[in-house]
Amino acid sequence: MTPSVHISLKVRNLDQSVDFYRRFFGAPAKLKPDYAKFVTRDPEIHLALGPGLEEGVRAGALSHLGIRVGSTDDVEGWRTDLSSRGLTPETECRSECCDALQDKFWLTDPDGNRWEIYTVLKDVETMAPVASGCCAR
Repeated sequence: MTPSVHISLKVRNLDQSVDFYRRFFGAPAKLKPDYAKFVTRDPEIHLALGPGLEEGVRAGALSHLGIRVGSTDDVEGWRTDLSSRGLTPETECRSECCDALQDKFWLTDPDGNRWEIYTVLKDVETMAPVASGCCAR
C-alpha cells in the first residue's frame, strides 16, 4: 500500500461541514452522527471530521495530521526510522480511534501539531469511549 495523507478536523457544525466536503470530494466513506470520513483517490486523502471546535477558537484549528501505511510492520519501520533521527514517537498499539482498530504512534511538532503514523486493522461499528487526544469526542 502506498502511504496516504490523513487529516482530521474539528468542526463547529458537522452537518454543514459534511455538506461542504460532500460537494468538494463526493459522498463520505463513513457517516455517523458524530463523525464523517471522506476518502479521495487522486490524490489519496483521508479526511475525518468531528465535532469539537469550540466557539471563540480560531477557525481552521487542526485536530491532527496523519500518514496511513499498509501494515503494522510499516508502522514499526517508520517508528524505528524516526527514532533513529532523534524523534520520540508515542506508541499506541491496538487502539480504537476514528471508528477503526489501529496500530499507530504519534509525534508532536514544536508548535503542538500532532502527527499520527498508523495502519487500520479493521473498521469498528461501535467505539469505546476515547480518553486520548486522537479523535476524542
